[in-house]
Amino acid sequence: MGRSLYRKVWDAHTVTTLADGRTQLFIGLHLVHEVTSPQAFAALDELGLAVAYPQRTFATVDHIVPTDTLARPLADSLAEGMLAALEANTARHGIAYFGVGDARQGIVHVIGPELGLTQPGMTICCGDSHTSTHGAFGALAFGIGTSQVRDVLATQTLALEPLKVRRVQIDGALGAGVYAKDVILHVIRTLGVKGGVGFAYEFAGSTVDAMSMEERMTLCNMSIEGGARVGYCNPDATTFAWLRGRAHAPTGTAWDAAVGAWEAVASDADAVYDDVVHVDAAAIRPTVTWGINPGQAMGIDEAIPTASDVPASERGTWQDALDYMGVTAGAPIAGTRVDVAFIGSCTNSRLSDLREVARHVQGHKVRDGVTALVVPGSWDVARQAEAEGLPAIFEAAGFQWRQPGCSMCLAMNPDKLVGDQLCASSSNRNFKGRQGSARGRTVLMSPVMVAAAAIAGEVADARSVFAGSLGDGASTRGGEA
Repeated sequence: MGRSLYRKVWDAHTVTTLADGRTQLFIGLHLVHEVTSPQAFAALDELGLAVAYPQRTFATVDHIVPTDTLARPLADSLAEGMLAALEANTARHGIAYFGVGDARQGIVHVIGPELGLTQPGMTICCGDSHTSTHGAFGALAFGIGTSQVRDVLATQTLALEPLKVRRVQIDGALGAGVYAKDVILHVIRTLGVKGGVGFAYEFAGSTVDAMSMEERMTLCNMSIEGGARVGYCNPDATTFAWLRGRAHAPTGTAWDAAVGAWEAVASDADAVYDDVVHVDAAAIRPTVTWGINPGQAMGIDEAIPTASDVPASERGTWQDALDYMGVTAGAPIAGTRVDVAFIGSCTNSRLSDLREVARHVQGHKVRDGVTALVVPGSWDVARQAEAEGLPAIFEAAGFQWRQPGCSMCLAMNPDKLVGDQLCASSSNRNFKGRQGSARGRTVLMSPVMVAAAAIAGEVADARSVFAGSLGDGASTRGGEA
């Protein structure tokens, strides 16, 4: 009987099975940032412990960094304290740190892959929900809490319950204006925000096989929004080509040996799964959220659900979403006024995202009254974008070009909504107050759809706004993440 990648990697990293049935799992790579680590390091100090494997731990700063100026001390004293704590803790424990002013700094889930730290067959953890991003490379990647950050620093292991595995088989060609972001919003809408609880999601099928690594990262990034603890894709030639030559990737004969091992870790053709779900890529439309969780999503040409469309068990949340978002059941989401447009986050801030948006916004202008931000995911992304002239294109169209950081994804920095502003966002969460205002509203969509909303001044179908460059034929996603 064949084994899935999940089972192969889990078994290879099992230290022991604990008395309560959990597995003590060795962690190959631990990524650290400024928000969830200060208390973990403090706990080590209280216990008189050192970091067990500092060479397997890498740190960066991303959540709290301003995207307009990096002058120190930061204006927010709490943010400055977090930053100072991370600087001191990494120096004291001999941990590699990509801090403010370091050319390698950026969003943790962007720099891990681009530096080649993220590799197939690994177990990876980080004190951040969207660590599942790294599963795109054929790794098992877990978001963890502060107490678990402490445990990994101290022991390089985690105690975890085994997961079931659901294969999400996506087949067919994507239509014009349909991107990986639309695919994952469609999957979450279909399976529900709790549908993946207790599962790892294996994304597979001809659609996934044809995706770039950046697109696969978008899929895996939002696995957690569907309730899955882990999301991954099987490594293949696309994976290996993307990793070759990266700073921490193997070289020479070690590269050849690594590729052989990476090929072996992929799921066997006869692997057995706990569940298999089939998704028709041709049925996916440009997708946006209308409510207060990523599962409250719809095709841009659909109407907001009415009471009869919603199971009785979900009507409370449905009504809450209608009231909070100020939208009407049975009405379209298209045409809803937009105040802010945000292109960025660990979901959609990579070079291919920016290239794709720049390709479409040339010759267009952001609508008066809309604040539009483009925030690259790392300094490496920013440098490459600048070398290609992308910032000039964005600025000519009326977008602000910012410095790397998490920015408006979660508003732990100066980039925040005000009052009940509505933001068209390429990020991953549309929870109440997520973007910094207790009344702020978020509509999730692909970066190209965000650009269309910025230009139209309202939630709009990018296939209409960019009709000249998107067309209505076969997929034109162009490698967008």
